[in-house]
Amino acid sequence: MLTYYHTSPVGRLEITSDVAVVTEILFADARHKPGRNRPASTAEMPDAVRQCIRELDEYFAGQRQSFSFAYRLEGTDFQRSVWHELEKIPFGETISYGEQARRIGNKNAARAVGLCNGNNPISIVVPCHRVVGANGSLTGYGGDLWVKEWLLRHEARHSGQAAAEQMSLF
Repeated sequence: MLTYYHTSPVGRLEITSDVAVVTEILFADARHKPGRNRPASTAEMPDAVRQCIRELDEYFAGQRQSFSFAYRLEGTDFQRSVWHELEKIPFGETISYGEQARRIGNKNAARAVGLCNGNNPISIVVPCHRVVGANGSLTGYGGDLWVKEWLLRHEARHSGQAAAEQMSLF
């Protein structure tokens, strides 16, 4: 396991990988659910991490809306189904936890979906920040709510009018 730290507009990101793929992007300094605080690797940075950092920087600069670097989602079948559904939410749009539960075929699993989203190992890229409460409120986020709000406002600025209108919900 290799760990690298990268400074971003939403704080330090803890990026973990094996030699081939990124396995975690966590908010290193989050109050609610901080990174694992692993020592930074001294090994040469793998290509997947280098590409991950480049793509995250492009995202934060408003120049990227999707990601193509190699990553792997590790979890139970249910967790992976929830996280894969997150990958389908378009940049700048939001859905509710109930809607996400419906989309995975279990309309009564909104709380379980919320727990899975809170354990999303690939923050930002697998966009759990795009899931909000049924009334549009910002609820629960492993990277602290201010980060969720920042990411949603950032995407609204870079995605057009529809997203800007959604931002008035919170």
